[in-house]
Amino acid sequence: MREQVEKWLEYMRPAFVRHRGDIQLVDVDEATGIVRVKLEGACKDCAMSTITLKAGVEATLLEEVPGVTEVVAV
Repeated sequence: MREQVEKWLEYMRPAFVRHRGDIQLVDVDEATGIVRVKLEGACKDCAMSTITLKAGVEATLLEEVPGVTEVVAV
């Protein structure tokens, strides 16, 4: 599962960079399906970061990577 999450994040990274931010994978708990990420740069303090995280990152990972149950920012 971790490898699939990393691959997806690498694919999406340019979108974060275009907004002067970034997203880094911190941890994937394969037992619970929880993915922990760190938003960086402009994304860290952006008012839209919660929406980006839940409606964008989490929603897509839930569809694309079997076993993912939640994405949380740390």
